[in-house]
Order: sequence, then C-alpha cells, then structure tokens
Amino acid sequence: METVAKLQTIATQMHLEPAEEATITAPCGVRVSRHKKEELGVFHAALPGGRTVPLLKTMITTACERNCAYCPFRAGRNYRRTTVKPEELAQTFMNMNRAGLVEGIFLSSGIIKGGVTTQDKLLDTIDILRRRHHFRGYVHLKIMPGAEKAQVERAMQLADRLSVNLEAPTPQRLAILAPQKQFLAELLQPLQWVEEIRQTQPARLGWNGRWPSTVTQFVVGAAGDSDVELLSATEYLYHRLRLSRAYFSAFNPIVNTPLENLPATPQERQNRLYQASFLLRDYGFDLETLPFDQEGNLPLDRDPKRAWAETALADKPVELNRASREELLQVPGIGPLSVNAIIAARRRATLRELSELQAIGLRTRPLEPFVLLDGKRPTYQLRLF
Repeated sequence: METVAKLQTIATQMHLEPAEEATITAPCGVRVSRHKKEELGVFHAALPGGRTVPLLKTMITTACERNCAYCPFRAGRNYRRTTVKPEELAQTFMNMNRAGLVEGIFLSSGIIKGGVTTQDKLLDTIDILRRRHHFRGYVHLKIMPGAEKAQVERAMQLADRLSVNLEAPTPQRLAILAPQKQFLAELLQPLQWVEEIRQTQPARLGWNGRWPSTVTQFVVGAAGDSDVELLSATEYLYHRLRLSRAYFSAFNPIVNTPLENLPATPQERQNRLYQASFLLRDYGFDLETLPFDQEGNLPLDRDPKRAWAETALADKPVELNRASREELLQVPGIGPLSVNAIIAARRRATLRELSELQAIGLRTRPLEPFVLLDGKRPTYQLRLF
C-alpha cells in the first residue's frame, strides 16, 4: 500500500508527459472507479499500430537536481518529492497487471546524481519486469539527459518505445527552458545513437526481435519559439532520425517556477502543430509548403492543409480520376485510407458524382472546393461565415 500511495502522489503531475495519446479509462471487467485509476496514473494509451491499452505512467522519483524553468519538479521548488525503488515499482506494477488494471508501463524520472545513475534505475526496473517477472507487454522508457550510449543500447533491448524530450527546437530556445541541459550532447545525441544502432545492428537484438520506435516532446510557447522552428526540428527528426512522432505540449505556467507569470499557450496552437507534423510525416508535405505567416507561425483559425489548399488548389483543382497518390494526399479531407479507396473505386469506373465518393466512405465537404470529377467541379454548398 505504501508504493500505491507513492504512485498516487506521482500521478498528480504525469499529465505533463504527453508521450502517449492518453485519456483515463477503466478496462472492461475491472471494477475500479475512473477517479481511482486517475489517482494511480493509469491511462488509456494508443500504441504504435493503433491498439489501445491501459498504461501506467509513472516515475522513479519526482526529485530532480535540474532547474528547468517550466517544470514542477525543478530543483528548489517547494513540492512534495516521492521516490520508488526499482524492485517495489516492478512488483506493484505486476500486481496491477495481474489484476487486469494495466497492460503496459511508461516510465520516466527526475534526475538525481546525474543522468547515468538515474538511467540505471530506470533500466533496473524494466530489467526486473522482463527477466524476473517475465513481463512481455508494452514498455515505453525515457532516456535521461546525459545517458551513455551503452545505456541507450540496453534500453533498446528492453523497451518497445523510447523517448528523449528535446523540449525546444534549438539550443538557444532550450537555454531559456532548461539552462542546465545541453541540446546536442545530452538530448539530440541519444536519438542519433538509436538510429545508428538501428542502421548497423540486426533488429533481432531488440525486444521481441524489433528495435523500439522513438518519440520526442516539445514545450510550445514558453521560450518564444515559432512554429517554423518547431516544425523544422520535427522534419529533421522524422526524415533523418526516423522518429515515430513528435509530441507538442502547450505551455501552462506552474506556480513557483521562473515562468509562472507567462501566459498559457493556446490549445489551438498545439493542435495546429500536430496537424502540420502529420502533413510532414504522412502526407508528403515539406516545410517550405506549409502556410506560415511572416512571424513563422501557422494560422490558428483553420487547419494548415486547408490553408495551403486555399492558395495552391483553389484555381488548380485536383482531378480525382487521374491524380497520383501524392497529389490526392494534398487535398483536404483525403488521408491515406481515403486515397486507397479512391484509387480502387476509379479502377472500376470513372468518378463523376460526390455521392460516389460518399459511398466509399469519404466526407466530401472538406474536399469539394479543391477537386474535379471527370473534368468538372462538383456542385457544393458554399460555406457561410
């Protein structure tokens, strides 16, 4: 019960780690209240591949020797600190797993006695789960600033997913958020090591015969960063280091931190960054085609794909019967699954009516102003503003 109480204390701040798409839930057949699961830090997380599982998000310790300006765990802040030993955390997690409360774990930590020592405790916890308790479920493990290459390699042998929080898109922005952290040596380099290992060593050495996916997180708005800076870093991470996802966390001021008087970043900005990052990752867009304003920011009043299309496609609509996969992906309202449906349908017959698109599962309202069907613009109702 003592460890459960510790997890309850840690859980109060785990919303600051958006490293999985998480909403609190209760698994079928388990009679635990929503409030109780929230207290323990159990979330319903979307994993790579789309499967969802109840996931314990927790930390080895909320104590930290770093002084990140936005963080509730920063050194010197008056905050109740909690520490869990690897053995007790592993045992408590397995008790929860056997009870049907959780199927996976996201494990992070504050930094005490340096990143190397802290990383060892994280690795020890997962090693106990894998070897002593024979846990074969999902593990998302944080890589600490200052971790060594051998520790990163060991983490790749134990986890399904690794994350390194860059927090900012450039060293200059990071100096505002986290003055003790080194952007290149402590944060970017571990991600480069992961990709180097994936490129040079066989995947059979990874957990379950696969190398883990990698993700990162940016704190948006607290350091004066622009959207073009954030997405430039994101594009590099996707294309050069093969990150699976960048997470964006809209800044919210924390009492008794140096940035407590800054305004919160609008949630709409976070949402637009996610949309733009998916355009870079999945839709063939590059940074130069995104609709930034003169300050390097995306419009907040509409999604970036539509904003781009209103300029690029308004007078050059896309003929759905002949367009390439890449051209189809640029049309608002058309995603990878919709592209497959359109290509299959036009092999059977020429597409001439919006009703034919609706019949194969497309929402046609977003795409109507930007397409041709057999050489003709579809008839559609203009939006009322």
